[in-house]
Amino acid sequence: MDLNLLRALDALLQENSVTRAAERLGTSPAAVSRTLARLRRAVGDPLLVRAGQGMVPTPRALELREEVGVLLRHCDDVLRPGAGFDAVHLQRTFTVQAADLLLAGLAGALTDRVHAEAPHVDVVFLPEALEGGPALRQGWVDVELGVLGPLDPEIRTQQLTRTTMVGIARSGHPLFDRRIDARRFAAADHIGISRLGKRHGPIDSALAELGLRRRVAVVVPSHTSAMMLARDTDLVALTLADWLPDTTSALGLRAFPIPLDLAPLDLGMAWHPRNSTDPGHRWFRDRLADAVLAPPGGGDDGSRGSQSCGGEGG
Repeated sequence: MDLNLLRALDALLQENSVTRAAERLGTSPAAVSRTLARLRRAVGDPLLVRAGQGMVPTPRALELREEVGVLLRHCDDVLRPGAGFDAVHLQRTFTVQAADLLLAGLAGALTDRVHAEAPHVDVVFLPEALEGGPALRQGWVDVELGVLGPLDPEIRTQQLTRTTMVGIARSGHPLFDRRIDARRFAAADHIGISRLGKRHGPIDSALAELGLRRRVAVVVPSHTSAMMLARDTDLVALTLADWLPDTTSALGLRAFPIPLDLAPLDLGMAWHPRNSTDPGHRWFRDRLADAVLAPPGGGDDGSRGSQSCGGEGG
């Protein structure tokens, strides 16, 4: 049956008037009268009959009134993205690729937000092993979060915030005896952070412009291991500005500005366009953005995130 017939039938059964149904449908009373005649033939019932100056529904019309309304709402749900979506009924697992430093401050806040609205939704966090690959295109990852590198041309992105890197060292490190300038920063032994074992990055380029060079004494694959190593040695590591301050303090670490002219980090998220209008995926992206931008309570819940957190060899 023509869906327009159902919409006309719904208007007629709600209004019990050809004139008011025509106003509701944005057409003429004559057109609605012709449609009513078609409906009477299709249903085999007069549907609306004259009663004085007005019209009243037949018993069959009363039976159809609720059914037609429900049917139209279901049709709208199918054809209009997000219509009728309710996160509380969502049963789904979302996969997020991000660096460990981001997860340390973000996972708790995100989990709380998600489970408060959608108790049947699970979240799987993956390391950056799939970075630069077809993870989003193949559907292995729902959202890539952090400093976004080269992506397939069709990938959708959203910038979330901007931050900078800072140095961290144990509180009693000799660096803190006096002002930390570029020369003293370069003279310290450093911890490189790279999953691929790279020893050089943007910091080395900035030092080279000043005629300086640092020694990367150790390379580790994660920011978490770098922080633990910095706690127990005189090695200097890197982290995000204002990120996990309580944890940094609890580990006996102290942050300091890097005395170099470094570009800020733009942090965002990326996803495949097939998920752009999916109501569940869109809801999850909104919760993820909320957790990055406005975590409850601040502190260790963080306010920024990073995929590579300053790049390989930082």
